[in-house]
Amino acid sequence: MNKKSIYSFCTSLVLGIANLHAQNPIIQTHYSPDPAPMVYKGVVYTYTGDDIPGTDFYYMTKWRVSSSADMVNWTDHGVPISLESFTWARDRAWAAQCIERNGKFYWYICAQTVDNNMAVGVAVSDKPTGPFKDALGKPLISTGNWSNIDPTVYIDDDGQAYLYWGNGSSYYVKLNKDMLSYTGDIVQLPQTEASFGGVRQPRNNSTGANNLGAPPVKDMYVEGPWFYKRNNKYYLMYAGISKGAESLSYSMSDKPIGPWKYQGKIMTDQPTNSFTNHGGIIDFKEKSYLFYHTGLLPGGGSYGRSTAIEEFKYNADGTIPAISMTKTGVEPVATLNPYNRVEAETIAWAEKCKIDQNDKTGVFVTGTRTGGYIKVRNVDFGNTSPNKFSAMIAAGLDGGILEVHADSVKSKAMAVINVPRTGGWQSWKLLSAPIDNSTTGTHDVYLVFKGQNITAGRELFNFDYWKFEK
Repeated sequence: MNKKSIYSFCTSLVLGIANLHAQNPIIQTHYSPDPAPMVYKGVVYTYTGDDIPGTDFYYMTKWRVSSSADMVNWTDHGVPISLESFTWARDRAWAAQCIERNGKFYWYICAQTVDNNMAVGVAVSDKPTGPFKDALGKPLISTGNWSNIDPTVYIDDDGQAYLYWGNGSSYYVKLNKDMLSYTGDIVQLPQTEASFGGVRQPRNNSTGANNLGAPPVKDMYVEGPWFYKRNNKYYLMYAGISKGAESLSYSMSDKPIGPWKYQGKIMTDQPTNSFTNHGGIIDFKEKSYLFYHTGLLPGGGSYGRSTAIEEFKYNADGTIPAISMTKTGVEPVATLNPYNRVEAETIAWAEKCKIDQNDKTGVFVTGTRTGGYIKVRNVDFGNTSPNKFSAMIAAGLDGGILEVHADSVKSKAMAVINVPRTGGWQSWKLLSAPIDNSTTGTHDVYLVFKGQNITAGRELFNFDYWKFEK
């Protein structure tokens, strides 16, 4: 082995060990920009975009949703809406947010229209995971203005719903109870230093370029608003500017329509490897969380962004402290029951696999390769060890091996399934193996992919769900 090979091997080993303790980004099987979290019946749902690997702009065609009851294991629910869902949309499936009202779920999206403007639309579903459909057959907000992006929505205690959005300038309307129409005029917020920390530099009217002679600003509203209420205070978080890239800043108000008072930056000067940032804030199980995105997944960057999460505590006066991004992310707030069916796409961390879906099976793990694994955190086996492990698997060729480990990929395997050909990549069989060593209490579980006498790099098997039995 030459020096270059030794260096590459050692680097891969170090990165692999580091990832065993990583939680951010929370989704590793695909890019997941512009996270919009929603809490519903004890579960957090996060609605994201889907950056396309290898593109040189924000060319996005669909949206995704994942959910978690413990903040660390995220179940991928696939793609419940896409540009094809909207006959008026042609490109740029950008940031969106979903909210529940009276048992219906309203997903406010933005997209480039067939006449090359940006507009805000709304899709509706009976379930938080879809399927969703276009509720209007046309945009909800369409003014021929490229500022019509990044909608955020909140329903106040009196039942009045507000929709905010905007790039460069911020706008709002009061939504009607049907959540599909609005009353009154579209209102543009004044972009003052008192409200948003700075004002956009004047532009040259003939070229559209920034006036480089204008004085710099310490912060300013750019895009990506996130509107919510907490303890009778209204918050408007947004992407501002910091040292040539976006930061997360915020303003507060005593009323849902302002006037807004600039409070400062939440996350800035961080090595996110992405020009943009886009955030959402929720309270869940008496903890507060900031969702944001970075370009730190392998191959990521400004056009390959992924959701990350940090826990924080509000200051006594309700203001938000400065929050630093971390690799370790957040701690679990609940345990996972391994004796129930667990979807294979329920993941805390994954290597060398990806997500797919179809109408018959739904969402499943695919692209498994030797050296890959799925990590599931905080799995509670109880006081009695299981005696069997089962997994629903499909393999078009000899499928290799699925090993189950507790706490480490290097620990003694709890169970080993030798995966045969099942008759095709969508011919599913429930395969089982006995538990080889007693395991009780709470552990992280690693589902490890191995290929015995199989060409390195070849896809091994598809994986739908798993469970333990006593």
